[in-house]
Amino acid sequence: MTEGLRSEIPAANTLHLCADMQRLFAEETPWYTPWMKRISGTVAQIAERHASRTIFTRFIPPRRPTDMPGRWQAYYRQWREMTRERLDPELLKLIDPLASLVPPARVWDKSVYSPFFASALHRMLQTENVNTLVVTGGETDICVLATVLDAIDYGYRIILPRDALCSSSDHTHEALMTLYQNRFAHQIEVCSSKELLASWRAAPTK
Repeated sequence: MTEGLRSEIPAANTLHLCADMQRLFAEETPWYTPWMKRISGTVAQIAERHASRTIFTRFIPPRRPTDMPGRWQAYYRQWREMTRERLDPELLKLIDPLASLVPPARVWDKSVYSPFFASALHRMLQTENVNTLVVTGGETDICVLATVLDAIDYGYRIILPRDALCSSSDHTHEALMTLYQNRFAHQIEVCSSKELLASWRAAPTK
């Protein structure tokens, strides 16, 4: 298992896709992810360097369980207090200081784990000539996983800065990092945020 970038990062063709860095997961809710605070400074450093090339995704629960299809209904019956009819809407917001980067950073809302599912995200990225995605945020083993697998199928080069990813489970975080490196080595490169920022230097002109 090797770690590090295989080549320079093309500034004009790279986009930072940050998954679900929201108050919903950073504060004391049933979905609290303690690691989020630990990585927030690193994610902010990446986003601040390339704010105009950053998209923050937000996970938006349904108003009620019956608004979702199939097994999602059972999921939200278990997490009823996290549906929008009961949830404080302020918790859906991005954490500080990420919220202050919008604009020029953008926000992409989604109701499922992957932002690519049933959305125009891929088509939009193609119009912007994006072929490389830097993926950060949480959780490594849920929304990041779904995002990465969809991005692989679309053919993107994927860069995962290890110290800018979080999970509520150490065990499955480490298992997924091993999976990313050992089974998807052609599509995924795992590196440190320091190496990422050293390679992704030039800010695009647009």
